[in-house]
Amino acid sequence: MSYAGGVDVGSTQTKAVVIDESGRIVARHLIDTGANVIEAAKNAFGAALASVGMTGASVGYVVGTGYGRYKVTFGDKQVTEISCHGRGAVHMFPNTRTVIDMGGQDSKAIRVSDDGEIVDFCMNDKCAAGTGRFLGAAANALGMTLDDLGPTALRATKPVRISTTCTVFAESEVLSWLGKGKSVEDILGGVHASIATRSFGLLRRVGLLDEVTFTGGVANNAGMIRALEDALQRKLNVSNDSHFMGALGAALFAMDALKAGEVASRQEA
Repeated sequence: MSYAGGVDVGSTQTKAVVIDESGRIVARHLIDTGANVIEAAKNAFGAALASVGMTGASVGYVVGTGYGRYKVTFGDKQVTEISCHGRGAVHMFPNTRTVIDMGGQDSKAIRVSDDGEIVDFCMNDKCAAGTGRFLGAAANALGMTLDDLGPTALRATKPVRISTTCTVFAESEVLSWLGKGKSVEDILGGVHASIATRSFGLLRRVGLLDEVTFTGGVANNAGMIRALEDALQRKLNVSNDSHFMGALGAALFAMDALKAGEVASRQEA
């Protein structure tokens, strides 16, 4: 049995995946990226291997992706996160034609072909208003954890309108609504709706086609899933492994290389 690995080094978290020849995930792990990107890549991959009793020698090829993909020093190749999220999404949900990838610092709308090739994409990379960072600002203002935001937003009955398009002012607007007596639930409902609206704009730019798959760390947020589904007027494909979609795509590219007979030149992680 051959195994391939993918390591997705994001601005906030680093994800590692190992797959077998069928594309099945046999190991996964994520850690906070922190200041040392090289160590984050090594530690995430090492922990994924250790979780199933494997060593680096068991994995024939490794692809790095994400903003820190060139810091995956033990990798054999680098592939952009856009290509990896598209590939991973179609592998997990074969009818995927549009992908919304929402991470800590940026969001991406991606249109893919039936084999996972990228047809078009656009990024929300100049402003963090449609990203996890915007949620983080709201959490800071309310003294809440990120994990509590989604379930709280689901209880909103009259979501407020969040007008700011800048994360820098998000905390001020949240506090302003609190001062006006609005409930935390309705404020967070408004925050999630605001992000969903911006994401809808990105998706329209690349062409919103069924099916839509939601990837990235924010896909763990139930409130964000509902807000996006309300904005898009359709159900989203979401998996328990949506956070690992980029790493999965990277591992699939690694398996392609392995099957094509490319020789791994990496050092042990």
